[in-house]
Amino acid sequence: MIDLLAYAAFSLTFAVIFAVAALGLNLQFGYAGLFNVGIAGFFAIGAYTSAILTGPEWASSLGGFGLPVPVGIAAAALTSAVAAYLVGSAVLRLGGDHLAIATFGIGVSIQIAVTNLGAITNGPNGLFGIPRPFRDGSALLTGNLAWLATCVVVLAVIWWVLAHLSAMPWGRTLRALSEDETASAGLGKDVRRFKLEAFTIGSALCGVSGALYAHFAGFISPHDFLPILTFQIYAMVIIGGTGNNLGTVVGSVIVWVLWSASGAVLGSTLPADWQSKAGALRIILIAVVLLAVLHARPGGLFGERPPGLRRREEAADDPSSKPEVTP
Repeated sequence: MIDLLAYAAFSLTFAVIFAVAALGLNLQFGYAGLFNVGIAGFFAIGAYTSAILTGPEWASSLGGFGLPVPVGIAAAALTSAVAAYLVGSAVLRLGGDHLAIATFGIGVSIQIAVTNLGAITNGPNGLFGIPRPFRDGSALLTGNLAWLATCVVVLAVIWWVLAHLSAMPWGRTLRALSEDETASAGLGKDVRRFKLEAFTIGSALCGVSGALYAHFAGFISPHDFLPILTFQIYAMVIIGGTGNNLGTVVGSVIVWVLWSASGAVLGSTLPADWQSKAGALRIILIAVVLLAVLHARPGGLFGERPPGLRRREEAADDPSSKPEVTP
């Protein structure tokens, strides 16, 4: 029973950690309409920043600073924000598919960089011995529950801040930008500044998520930051409902439970020669769930219906909008 509770706390902690990154993406994609496909890159920057600043001294890479974990997490947010500001200043003039391509290339470039910068990141071997608060030297259940509570507090604080930002004129302006960027610019709004601020803040939250992940796992390597991570976080936001923070958190729990449970089930049921295909089958499962949710609710479980769909439905229900049929 204790082992089951420990595993449940372990799995839920990952869901909460990824929910932090999903809230950052929701700010960019759900509020500002920025199609950022480089989420995994900023997640990696946060993870490596906090690991290097708080970890032990490694023989073959940078480290040994031994700073407190909260300092490492704050530095992860700052480093990711600075990187996002520099990147955003260059690519946010693009839009739509072009922005997606540019940010995807940046995310992959960051993953390649952490693979090859061995003097800083220890390359493909990764970083071991990252401090794990409440878990090193503690009982498994106690340590998992304590770190879960810490992550929930971090998530709650971020939720509170984003809720206040979205209720302010700044948040309403972001929504207006996503609806009609030209009209917002015509009303005197500095479109580039608002988009850059949303991109920077959202990426900083991805950095915080990466730091929480590093300290929970105790080990990171470039393999943890492949593009599939970006797909998972997008699935969390879209299934829950873009532009809705509650939906984003619920979507994070749903996607992670499906991801971890499907891994356990497929690992125990598939024949040996199919085990190598288990990862692809898990991705297909998430994609099928995503398509099913979008078919039933185009705006996600908690999201609003897209404005275009809402207008078409209202027009269909309005008798005056239907053409008269003459015999």
